[in-house]
Formats: sequence, structure tokens, C-alpha cells
Amino acid sequence: MEAFDPESLHMLLVHIMRLYFTQTYRLMEAVGVHPGQIPLLSSLHQQNGLSQRELVERMMVKPPTVAVMIRRMEGAGLVERRSDEHDQRVSRIFLTRKGEEVFSRVNSLIHELDERMFEDISPEEQLLMRRLFLQIRKNLNDTGEEPEKRGGPRRGSERGASHAETV
Repeated sequence: MEAFDPESLHMLLVHIMRLYFTQTYRLMEAVGVHPGQIPLLSSLHQQNGLSQRELVERMMVKPPTVAVMIRRMEGAGLVERRSDEHDQRVSRIFLTRKGEEVFSRVNSLIHELDERMFEDISPEEQLLMRRLFLQIRKNLNDTGEEPEKRGGPRRGSERGASHAETV
């Protein structure tokens, strides 16, 4: 089966990700939250008062992304910055009361979506799926090496096209 066959694992995964994002976006739009903000809400719900650096590490995104996200969420009244008690150079980010309420609603909506998504899939199958997803994530995260150094296919054509030519 070819990678771009609509029934290939690759294309099924792409389609599932797109459907999930579309559904999540629609649900979050009703609450006034962008789906990309969910990990920040969740991180602060788990441990309020994290620094921007700690949020970057937990969310595994770039610092400018978190900075823009915090600014937008501050404007919406979901989070607030406070100076660290011990180091005034560090800002701590806290969920506001509104942020907690929005997180509660978001959490409920995501739970409902997950229930629909895993309908008719047994707990054992879900455990297997989780294990497989964790392995896929590990495989994709394992190294920053080029595929040829791991024995995989090379980027570009066989003639040695540069990365810029293949993008």
C-alpha cells in the first residue's frame, strides 16, 4: 500500500488528526479558547504559578509561541502575571477565576469528545493504542539525526537535491 493511499496508515492518521483538530476548534471556539491554548490552561491548572520558561518546557513549544499565547490569554482575562516572590526578574503565570472556569468547561468538552472518539473501542484496545502512540512519538522524537544516519531514506532525490529544493 502506498503512503498516499487514502487507506494507508499515514493518510488515516492525517485524516484523524484533521478531524480531531476541526472538532476541537469548533468546541473551543464556543468557549473563546484556541485549541493551542489548552496545554497552557491544563499546565496552570495542574500547577498554578509556573514561569514562562517552565511552561515552554512542559508544552514543548518555542518561547515566542508561549509569550504570544500568554499575552492573548491575559487580554481575555484567563491568566495574569505576578512577580516571583524570591526573584523579581521572573514572572509567574496564574489562572484567574475566569481561567479556572474556562478550564473546567474545556476539560468537560474534551472529555465528551474523547468519549465520542473512543466509542466502541474497548479499554484493552485503547491501552494498546496508547502504547502504539507512545512508541510512534518515541520513534519520531528519538534523535535529531538525519534519516540516512539511522539507516532510513535520504532527503531529496537520489541525485542529492538540497533540502531547500525539496521543500
